[in-house]
Amino acid sequence: MASLDVTGLTVRFGGHTALDGVDLAVAEGETVCVLGPSGSGKSTLLRAVAGLRPVDAGRVLLAGRDVARVPAHRRGVGLMFQDHQLFPQRDVAGNVAFGLRVRGVGKAAARERVTELLELVGLPGAGRRAVASLSGGEQQRVALARALAPEPGLLMLDEPLGQLDRGLRERLVVELRQLFDRLGTTVLAVTHDHSEAFALADRVVIMAEGRIAQSGTPVQVWERPASPFVARFLGFDNVVPGTARGAAADTPWGPVPLPPGTPPGPCSVLVRPAGVRLGEPRDADGGGLTGTVAARTFRGDHVVVLLDMARGPRAEAACPLRSAPEVGERVAVGFDAADVVRLPPA
Repeated sequence: MASLDVTGLTVRFGGHTALDGVDLAVAEGETVCVLGPSGSGKSTLLRAVAGLRPVDAGRVLLAGRDVARVPAHRRGVGLMFQDHQLFPQRDVAGNVAFGLRVRGVGKAAARERVTELLELVGLPGAGRRAVASLSGGEQQRVALARALAPEPGLLMLDEPLGQLDRGLRERLVVELRQLFDRLGTTVLAVTHDHSEAFALADRVVIMAEGRIAQSGTPVQVWERPASPFVARFLGFDNVVPGTARGAAADTPWGPVPLPPGTPPGPCSVLVRPAGVRLGEPRDADGGGLTGTVAARTFRGDHVVVLLDMARGPRAEAACPLRSAPEVGERVAVGFDAADVVRLPPA
């Protein structure tokens, strides 16, 4: 295992700054997932740490050693990419053993290590199989075994489950988490899927325009987004400008209740869909807020309802299956302070 410390990391492509003075620390045995939209710098960060992209400024320390100018093959990191990059002319064992052969590991020791790793990733006895005969999930496991074979101090994953169907991704992400916990591996992963990152990571880092927008545990980031950008990136669309005044905020929807202790002043207001309460229109006859159902989306155990509000922008509400209103229905709209988050102004 190795810790990772990145300080002031800057990468430019011509006049474009892809990484802008990024600072990031990953402790030994920690799994950190980097999230962000396309062009945010997350993949550039991974490639710069791996030595696949030259840096213009900053330091990359692995186990306290500055490797910013060390070639990729001498950094002692393991790499796993979205397309797996397996060698089709080699069988499973040949793929897993590739890094061991490059490092001069003897044949007997390499065979023993390959057997151990295939057991570890759930492919016992698969060493003689052709790569072309493997399913997508099996190829992902072989790529992981190959990355782990040289016992890297840091394992780096670039969209490791991106080409798999959702059901397989959800199953494998649980297996990966259990495997990393068992091995104590230090992991830096990049993904665009926040549900995947939240299931896999000890800590989530969200990037925007080459900088870190927020870093924290999955629970911290989900419950307390640091900005309107982070909230919207996580899929929360009920974000409006407002001014906090005591127990409520003035917003385009009218007063929105705030959790106790919310500081006053200009802000953005996030209302989670679960915190949008719907009722009979007569409940709003005294001047309360109403909305009309514009669309419904089935989400398995609930329905997300899109509302055209009588004032202010559209809003989303999460409703139980049996009580969700139909498209075209008019409903009274209220808000639960427990699902309201004060954010900095946009």
